[in-house]
Amino acid sequence: MTKREREILRLIKENPMITQKQLADILGITRSSVAVHITNLMKKGYILGRGYILDMEAYVTVIGGANIDIQGFPYEKLSYRDSNPGTIKVSSGGVGRNIAENLAKLGVSVKLITAIGKDMYGNKLMEEAKKAGFDMLDSLILEGESTSSYISILDEEGDMVLAISHMDILDKISIDFIRDKHNIIENSSLLIVDTNIPRDVIEYIALTYKDKPIFLDTVSTTKAKKVKDIIGYFHTIKPNKIEAEILSGIKIEEEEDLIRVSEYFLGNGIKRVYISLGREGVFYNDGVKRGRLKGPKVEVVNTTGAGDAFVAALAYGYMNGYDIEECAKMGIASSILALIHEDTINPNMSIENIKNYMKEVKKC
Repeated sequence: MTKREREILRLIKENPMITQKQLADILGITRSSVAVHITNLMKKGYILGRGYILDMEAYVTVIGGANIDIQGFPYEKLSYRDSNPGTIKVSSGGVGRNIAENLAKLGVSVKLITAIGKDMYGNKLMEEAKKAGFDMLDSLILEGESTSSYISILDEEGDMVLAISHMDILDKISIDFIRDKHNIIENSSLLIVDTNIPRDVIEYIALTYKDKPIFLDTVSTTKAKKVKDIIGYFHTIKPNKIEAEILSGIKIEEEEDLIRVSEYFLGNGIKRVYISLGREGVFYNDGVKRGRLKGPKVEVVNTTGAGDAFVAALAYGYMNGYDIEECAKMGIASSILALIHEDTINPNMSIENIKNYMKEVKKC
């Protein structure tokens, strides 16, 4: 897609009733040029027919990180301060991007808003998004900036041992940029935000769209601190144990502490709380139902995308009217699918496969 075609598609998405003359006036080109670009967009499948018929079904907007993942897998036990024989995989990644792809695999229409450079990695992310079936057209694309990259080393059990992330470009996402995307965000059925984007942008989204269900991915213990003061504006959160402690100020040492922490969040306005406990399962509470669920033991190959798959399943479950317990089961089942595959996104991610694993999820 050319730059001009991208501009025209954005304007049509913002106002499906816009005329060719209005498009020409806004872009400073002739009406005949607009007609040629629209014809090309129709041929490429971005516009479905005459009258600018676009796909206006219910969709989720994800606002967060996208990067290139470079992962190292050792053949045997990891030897520190040494060269380890193994395999290296290069793939598309990033919390927001991974959530978007998982949702697309579950049949949900998704728009991802992120920041990428006009470089080789940025082009790869755009191409992969199109193949995966989600929309990145409203992302910030910057000349002279490097697309985010993430290098991780996994151990022989598939757990991440060390990683370095270069995600400076995400700091370029500003409130003004998000304000320009108002129509896209406002028309979303649900928003998902990860804490890779700047704190002021997260706060702006949380306050501006507080009447919409906003799901939060805390990403990490360090980045979770960004949202401590505004945590009550989110509909659903899924922190791990340490992140929950940081966000609530309450130490979790036993089951009763999980109840206290979740009730703290509910008291601040959150509607659904899921606290990830790693191998010990997931605790959930929405003020009506609460409990702890645990999945079956599986051979773990890669832990990197488990949390992203979990959040995608929570969003799917909520959009389809599932209660908190069923959503928790879906989340655990989807994370299992992520854990058992070498790729960050399991190519076999599907509702059918999730439901198969849901049968093995039990109460603790």
